[in-house]
Parts: sequence; structure tokens; C-alpha cells
Amino acid sequence: MNRTPFDGAGESIALPAPVAPSMTLDQALKRRRSTRDFLSDALSMPALSALLWAAFGVNREQQGGRTAPSAHNWKEIDLFAVLADGAFRYEARAHRLLRVAAADLRALTGLQGFVATAPVNLVYVADFDRMAEVDVRDRPFLAGADAGCIAQNVYLHCAAVGLGTVVRASIDRGALAQALGLRMAQRITLAQTVGYARP
Repeated sequence: MNRTPFDGAGESIALPAPVAPSMTLDQALKRRRSTRDFLSDALSMPALSALLWAAFGVNREQQGGRTAPSAHNWKEIDLFAVLADGAFRYEARAHRLLRVAAADLRALTGLQGFVATAPVNLVYVADFDRMAEVDVRDRPFLAGADAGCIAQNVYLHCAAVGLGTVVRASIDRGALAQALGLRMAQRITLAQTVGYARP
């Protein structure tokens, strides 16, 4: 398996155009499942590109619409990809990755042992500053619902392309937020591991 080519030379990595899987929605729904036993093989750059686009990419260029809904069109969820090569924030509009940390932070993305060696851990971060005109008590609920929509996109994409995945809530949010350099208004909602399931 080819490793994703991050060499640390730059902070911005352009992703190739995503290629959609050919499996039907009905077939993907039948294959959707959770797995917690992953090979350590890294995803190729095209595979990572397709995964991130399916999760929360732009699917309507003129309006900036996304593949998952968000309450009030806030688009308050930021998607981070935590890989062996570092941690990156997905910039959907430009379809690129911005490096936020050079270290391998995978072990910080959850309390289960498998997260440290799985190739990709997605982290869904809600930016409460974008959630205007709503009671502050409702923000965690709405952000959680939006993150759940993204997580289901990932499940269906993984089912369609033969990847394994599991969404997780058991996270040391304080330690991970510090490692990612998050602001106080940014809150980690969920994490999701992606990789090739062990046969």
C-alpha cells in the first residue's frame, strides 16, 4: 500500500479530485458496519481525498453546499485528519489539507488502543463561534447532530470502497484539543477511525 506522501515540506497539501465509488446506496447500506480491528496500511492520497470529500466536501460549487447538512447552514464542524505524518485540517472549499501539527497524534484521538496504529482518525470539531442566534445550551446538541450526519457519510463511503470504520466518543478532549491547538470556542464532538479492516 502506498503511503500518503506527506514529507513535512509544506503546510498546505492539495488533494486530487475525488472519485466517487460506483456502489449503489442500497448496497452500501447493506454493507455498513463498525469495525475496531485495522491494518496499519496507510491510505493512498486518492483514497484520502475521496474519503474527506464524502465526509463533508463541497458538492455544489456556486452555493458552497456540502455533502452533509448543517443547522442554519453554519458549517460549524471542522474536519481534522490525524495521520502518522501529522494532523491536518480539511479545507473543503479548496479541497486541501492544512497541517496543524507535525507529530503523530493518533493515540490522542481516543481511549481505545487501536486508534494509535490505525491509518486515519477523523476528528469532528464544532466551532461554537459560528453558531449565532441560538441558545448556548442548544449548541452542543445541534453540533452533535451535524457531526453525526458527517459520520454516517463516512460509514457509507467506507462501505462502498471496502474500508473499515467506527465512530467514537471516548476521547480525552482536553488533551486532544491542546495538541490540535484549538480555541476555547472549538469543541471536539466525535472521532472516527478509518482504515483497512483486518481480514
